[in-house]
Amino acid sequence: MRDSFGRMINYLRISVTDLCNLRCMYCMPQKGICKLKHKNILRIEEIKEIAKTFVALGVNKIRLTGGEPLARRGMISLIKDLANLDGLKDLAITTNGTLLKKFAKDLKNAGLKRVNISLDTLNDDKYSFITRGGKLKDVLEGIQAAKRVGLSPIKINVVLIKGFNEDEIEDFLKFTEDGIDVRFIELMPVGEASNWALERFISNEIVLNKVKDLVKVENINPSSPAVYYRLNNNKGRIGLINPISCKFCNNCNKVRLTSTGSLKLCLHSNREIDLKGHLRKGSNLKNIIIKAIKEKPESHYLEDGTYIEKNMFQIGG
Repeated sequence: MRDSFGRMINYLRISVTDLCNLRCMYCMPQKGICKLKHKNILRIEEIKEIAKTFVALGVNKIRLTGGEPLARRGMISLIKDLANLDGLKDLAITTNGTLLKKFAKDLKNAGLKRVNISLDTLNDDKYSFITRGGKLKDVLEGIQAAKRVGLSPIKINVVLIKGFNEDEIEDFLKFTEDGIDVRFIELMPVGEASNWALERFISNEIVLNKVKDLVKVENINPSSPAVYYRLNNNKGRIGLINPISCKFCNNCNKVRLTSTGSLKLCLHSNREIDLKGHLRKGSNLKNIIIKAIKEKPESHYLEDGTYIEKNMFQIGG
């Protein structure tokens, strides 16, 4: 599928739940959230049906997100069925890692290829602070479990936060010695946490300024938002994702499906299409999706102070 700007849309991010066992400050309110009624979220079979339709239309990459995707019942069954879709080349998951130790082997056996793990600090106390009660050791054990069962590549996503973790950049780079990619992501103003994020934004330029020996490497995927580097010929790469300082909308190839069944054409747009409603009414999903893709906006407008209303957990990380 191509949008009205000629971009090939072949990547679908599916949020399977808005629930999470952590309360990260830039993602979720401290009080948590009201649990949605079952009728308001996509059933596992509905997720499979929508994913199957997207793959039939040319999507070849699917990433499962949340909330915390591993907190959703039926995930192993979902992954097994998605992995068997004819035409799907890449199936991955983004997780906070706290449940990976428990599920890594089952995920691998179900057909999951690779995993991204969100981790913003390597300090126990700071981790508990930013997640409002999480335990760092659970994530570190999850990373080792993922490596042990052969999920590859493993990528660690680090959101840079001014005054919080810029002093840990070099520590994170040690993961690359073990063949693990580390990606630094600029903090984005989203939902209720927009003002909090704006006050703590720091450009990824700080990574280049702190680590002088980084060597830029060719990115084999032109649609990837990351610019990649290597350090000391380590097997793992260092990625910089710069949605604020150097936006990458021109090469955007993705759309998002929320846990409530809404299709989001851009992370930073309030525009949504109710695929769940169309599916339950028996509408022709293919035609609805093809029409929707043509409405994908050319760009986000964060630089103009235009921020979305929903929180990150409601959209999918």
